[in-house]
Amino acid sequence: MIAMCPQEKGPIIFCDTFKRKLGGAELNVAMGCARLGLKSGWISRLGNDDFGKHILKTARGEGIDTSEVQLVDGYPTSVYFREVLADGSSRSFYYREKSPTSTMKCEDLNEEYFKSAKVLHITGVFPSITNNNQEIILEAVKLAKKNNLTVSFDPNIRLKMWTKEEAKEYIEKLLPDVDILLIGDEEIEILLGDVTIEDAIKTFHGYGIGKVVVKKGAKGALGSDGENIYEVDAIKPKALVDTVGAGDGFAAGFLNALIKGETLEGCVRYANAVGSLVVGVEGDNEGLPYHEDVLVHLGQAKKIER
Repeated sequence: MIAMCPQEKGPIIFCDTFKRKLGGAELNVAMGCARLGLKSGWISRLGNDDFGKHILKTARGEGIDTSEVQLVDGYPTSVYFREVLADGSSRSFYYREKSPTSTMKCEDLNEEYFKSAKVLHITGVFPSITNNNQEIILEAVKLAKKNNLTVSFDPNIRLKMWTKEEAKEYIEKLLPDVDILLIGDEEIEILLGDVTIEDAIKTFHGYGIGKVVVKKGAKGALGSDGENIYEVDAIKPKALVDTVGAGDGFAAGFLNALIKGETLEGCVRYANAVGSLVVGVEGDNEGLPYHEDVLVHLGQAKKIER
């Protein structure tokens, strides 16, 4: 969707100017994977308007395969406005009624496209938009499991889009087919109630999830394979400018490292580095780094500045 980002920090009621950018959790992850060197594809629908055409053109320019993205008439491209405060925290105001994605049908999913992939990454944002989208995700997961794809899931719960009860009920349907769970520590309470992170990890493994990763923001992240839990410290960002998109960058970093054969602990560390770089740049995806930038941030390579 289109992200309208304020030109100054502070409460949105006092912001007069906004800059048009791009947003959307799934698009951010696809873009992050592409910048890190993976072949990524995006399945979606956009309005057949100038906003939709701008998003499609930009995604293509980032190297994302958009062959399964269509422009549709009569459904305007979704827009959201952002509020960013001085400490980097933010709020979002969504305008997603009559979403172009609501025109999708389960039979629109191209099974041949799934056969060429290794991982299906989904989030809780898409199914929160309409009930129709919930059926699309269930069908996509079904196709992924049929064709031996790894299913990666970031709940990314947005309570402005659906209630805690709605999110919990739907996500519980997905969890038995998830292979990688990338969850924020604050989302655990929504799904499981007042439990410790360790007990939550055991519960998620009980669904059959092979890898459970708990994101703790500035406190780092935990990764569990059911036998061992690896606690990985956060990497301090050079600057804290904008926290939006950090979780999407984390997901892209984790998947990139996993596909390239890293250990679980190494995947979490690499993902932490990507998230740390994202928060240093304003915008949903402008801070998504290239692989060489991550290596420099990890101290594994040097960058010649001049």
